[in-house]
Amino acid sequence: MAQTAPPPIAMLAELTHRCPLSCPYCSNPVEMTRRDSEMDTDTWVRVFDEAAALGVLQLHLSGGEPASRRDLVTLVQAARQAGLYTNLITSAIGLTEQRLHELDAAGLDHVQLSLQGTDAVMADKVGGYRGGFDRKMKAVEWIKQIGFPLTLNFVLHRHNAHQLPRALELAQDMGARRIEVATVQFHGWALQNRDALMPTREQAQQVTQHVTEARKALKGTLVIDYVPADYHSDYPKRCMGGWGTTGLNVTPDGQVLPCHAAQSIPHLRFDRVQDKSLAEIWHHNAAFNAYRGTGWMSEPCQSCERKTVDFGGCRCQAMAIIGDASATDPVCIKSPHHKQLQAQANQHAARVDAPFVYRTAPGTAREPAE
Repeated sequence: MAQTAPPPIAMLAELTHRCPLSCPYCSNPVEMTRRDSEMDTDTWVRVFDEAAALGVLQLHLSGGEPASRRDLVTLVQAARQAGLYTNLITSAIGLTEQRLHELDAAGLDHVQLSLQGTDAVMADKVGGYRGGFDRKMKAVEWIKQIGFPLTLNFVLHRHNAHQLPRALELAQDMGARRIEVATVQFHGWALQNRDALMPTREQAQQVTQHVTEARKALKGTLVIDYVPADYHSDYPKRCMGGWGTTGLNVTPDGQVLPCHAAQSIPHLRFDRVQDKSLAEIWHHNAAFNAYRGTGWMSEPCQSCERKTVDFGGCRCQAMAIIGDASATDPVCIKSPHHKQLQAQANQHAARVDAPFVYRTAPGTAREPAE
C-alpha cells in the first residue's frame, strides 16, 4: 500500500494508566493497562526517535498520570534530544517542586494542567481524591516560579458548568496562556457516566455564549479552545482533524491508535511498536487507513458539502451510539439518528440524581473524597 497521509504533527504518549484521580469522565478505556504491561524506558525512547524521524513535532506525555512513571525525567530528556516539543499533561498530583525543577533541566517545554472544579469541594468530588485541589494549587505556584508555559484544561459537564467564569479567572491568575474549555466527550469511563455528566441543552447554550463573549474580552490575553457539547450540537466536530491525518496515540502497552477511543471499534486491529516501526504503522496499518479521506463514506456524507470539513464526524461516537463506525456521526443534523440522539441527551440530562461511576486504575491506591 502506498503512503496515504502526510506525516503526523503530534503524538500522544500514554505512558501509564495509573492515576491518583478517579475522574468519572476519564477517556481511558474501561479495561486499562496494568503496570506490568507498560513499555519500559528503552522502548519509549526508541518510539520517540521514530516519531521524530516520521515527522512528529509535538509530543504530549499523558496517562493516567505521567508523574506515576519514575522514569518521567529520563523520558522528557530523551524526547528533547530527539528534537520533540514536549508537553506534560498532568493533574500535578505526584509532582514535587524538586521533580518539576528536574523536568525543567531535562528540557520540558510546556505543562497542561487538568482542573476538575474551581474549588476544593467540586474538584475533589469529581476527581475522587481528598485534598487533590489544594495539592494542585500548590503545584501551580511551583510551575509559575519555574516559568513553564501553562495551559489549563477545564473538563466541563452538568455539575461544574456554572464554574466556567471562575475557571477563566483562575487561568488568568495562574498566568496560563491558554485554556481548554472541553465539554465532556462520552468515550471510555465517561460513556458509563452519561446520566451523571450530561449537561442540559440550556447549559450548553450558556457555555457557548460565555465562551464567545470571553474570547472577545480576553483576546490577546488568554487563548480559549472550546469543545462544545456534542449531543446538543447540529454538526459534528472535525475529530482529530480527520482520521489518521494529523496525530496518533501510543498506549502504555505499545498499541498505536488513530485516536484516543479507537479501541472501542471492535473490527479494527492495531499494531504494536514492539512489532513494527511507527512509520510502517502510520502509513500501512489497516486501522489507520480505514477512515482516511472520504472514499469510505456513505450517504448522506458522500454527497455532502461538509465532507471535507468534518469528515463525517467522530467514528468512535458513531460506534458508541448507533453501533456503526462508518455511519454519519449522529450529532449531524443530516443523520437519520440525530433526533434520537438529542432525545437521549435530554433523558440523560434529566437524571439529576445519578451517581458518579468512578474509574479505577489497576495498582493505584487513592484516598476517595467524601
